[in-house]
Amino acid sequence: MANLLLRNAALVIMLLPLLGAIIAGLFGKNIGRKATHTITITLVGISFLLSCYVFNVVVLYRLPAIDAPIYEWVSSGLFHFNVGILIDRLSAIMMVIVTFISFMVHIYTIGYMSDDPGYQRFFSYMSLFTFAMLSLVLADNFLVLFFGWEGVGLVSYLLIGFWFKREAAVFGGLKAFLANRVGDIGFLLGTAAILTFFNSLNYNDVFSNVSTIIGKNIFVLPNISFSAITVICVLLFIGAMGKSAQMPLHVWLPESMEGPTPISALIHAATMVTAGIYMVARMSPLFEYSDAALSFVLVMGATTCFFTGLLAVFQYDIKRVIAYSTLSQLGYMTVALGVSAYDASIFHLMTHAFFKALLFLAAGSVIIAMHHEQDMRKMGGLALVMPVTYVTFLMGALALSAIPPFAGFYSKDAIIEAVQFSTIKGANYAYFCVLAGAFITPLYIFRALFLTFHGKSKIDAHVDVRESRWVILIPLILLAIPSLIIGGMFIGPMLFSKPNLLGNSILILPIHSAMQQLAEHYEGAKKMALEAGKHLTLWLAIAGIVTAWIFNSAWPAFAENLKKHFAFFYSVMIRKYGFDDFNQIIFVRGFRRLGEFLYDIGDLKFIDGYIVNGCAKLIQWFARVSRHVQTGFIYHYALAMVLGLAIFLSWTLLGR
Repeated sequence: MANLLLRNAALVIMLLPLLGAIIAGLFGKNIGRKATHTITITLVGISFLLSCYVFNVVVLYRLPAIDAPIYEWVSSGLFHFNVGILIDRLSAIMMVIVTFISFMVHIYTIGYMSDDPGYQRFFSYMSLFTFAMLSLVLADNFLVLFFGWEGVGLVSYLLIGFWFKREAAVFGGLKAFLANRVGDIGFLLGTAAILTFFNSLNYNDVFSNVSTIIGKNIFVLPNISFSAITVICVLLFIGAMGKSAQMPLHVWLPESMEGPTPISALIHAATMVTAGIYMVARMSPLFEYSDAALSFVLVMGATTCFFTGLLAVFQYDIKRVIAYSTLSQLGYMTVALGVSAYDASIFHLMTHAFFKALLFLAAGSVIIAMHHEQDMRKMGGLALVMPVTYVTFLMGALALSAIPPFAGFYSKDAIIEAVQFSTIKGANYAYFCVLAGAFITPLYIFRALFLTFHGKSKIDAHVDVRESRWVILIPLILLAIPSLIIGGMFIGPMLFSKPNLLGNSILILPIHSAMQQLAEHYEGAKKMALEAGKHLTLWLAIAGIVTAWIFNSAWPAFAENLKKHFAFFYSVMIRKYGFDDFNQIIFVRGFRRLGEFLYDIGDLKFIDGYIVNGCAKLIQWFARVSRHVQTGFIYHYALAMVLGLAIFLSWTLLGR
């Protein structure tokens, strides 16, 4: 009975946002704005409350996981693919995160999009986005996972390009769509390999039979083969690189800032970009058996963490600073996955969801007050004008910077320490990157805070700036609270209790003992915060804040001098390491020119010139020659008949 109740609750949680999307999308114009946002917010709110119920039963009361098939989707020969849901501790935690952030963003949207003509359409897209993410989280097999995977990709394209009359928005949506398709090729190939080796796409079937493919190889060329489990894991992670924006597939995420701010918060905090992290954590029973795949994950995550964090320091668009921050924090989560600290990765995913949504929505509050101006060089002095926005942004910045006792301190420090204890190849490189990130993160986020809220105002005297409406401020306050307290509340139960909140949702082999060693040094959240000064990470964070204050408040001329003396380095940062230029020159222009060349040679010259026009000319030539046979003279025809008869008789007689 309890299983049936949970199954139905999970289905309702997933389908209510879909119902809201359908109502807002099809009937929004008829029922009006107020009814549209009331219905969609109410349905997402109910999903959140039901998610809390599922979390309470499954996670806190430790109900065993439920794998519930719903109906048969596809049947082909020996293969039968079902639509089913998996309710375990990992999916229950993710449901609460997704629905709460979505609920807050829906409420916030009332104020942010109040003057937009596409008001109802935007609510429809957001609810559809929530449904797609929930279907991904609740999937019990790779086919349903792929449905949700592609769903968030499609709706992100619609939301990033929401203001479709702006060329930059259309370009950003298309860039996100194409970059994700590159990763999805890897995901599809990995899924195909799983079906080949396991004859099933159901998680339980695959995970329980992993031992059967240990030692098997995949031949990529006749004489070249690789471990099957490594190939599968690397291909799946390439899919995660697209969704979770790991270098070099990170280029789409900053462009997603062309969409309205509420969807920036939803994409960056709780939905699309966390899909890859969730997927790898879910696939821990596969990744644990391939150290090569874990090393690949570790190195890619560390590279993304460090190098994208540097780019944030050189941005002046307030939303892009936070976007590059998301890239860097996703790198932290990926690094945790690489050292088999899956629970630490999910823990950071959870804390990051709250403070990153807070930062984006606070930035949106500033953008509204500045009449959609996003350049921080045109701001300054907003702390007194917008005190609630300032305090909430400050709390988000402190959480992001890992200052105790804010949430980010516990989750980020756990990752850094886990990397230090890891023996996976690449761990030393990763430790340098995450440690450097401890300095870079507060540098860029407090630079944004000082430029926006402190110093002399650079706002045009004719611009009327005031604090945002309460419909915008209430979500900020509700997000600021968990940004402060949730880290200390959950670090013990999430990481170090036995069993922890994730329980058997993930698998960690004894050989990967980084988290086990970290647990031996854990003495409680309170003591961890009080003794933070004994560790280098806190002092790096403080140094980052002080450096940001010196460069942007106390001594801004020094920063300008550094730009001149390190002009080449500054140019590289402004050009974002040349990834965008490379993609434009090689892939966009290069493939366009290749297409034009193939069109000229293949279409115009070969098909049109030789085949179509050539056939026509051949027929013309044959007709021109053949018409001489019919001259109209009787003696020509008589001669032809005689010659024909002679040839026939000769052939007949010689044949005998």
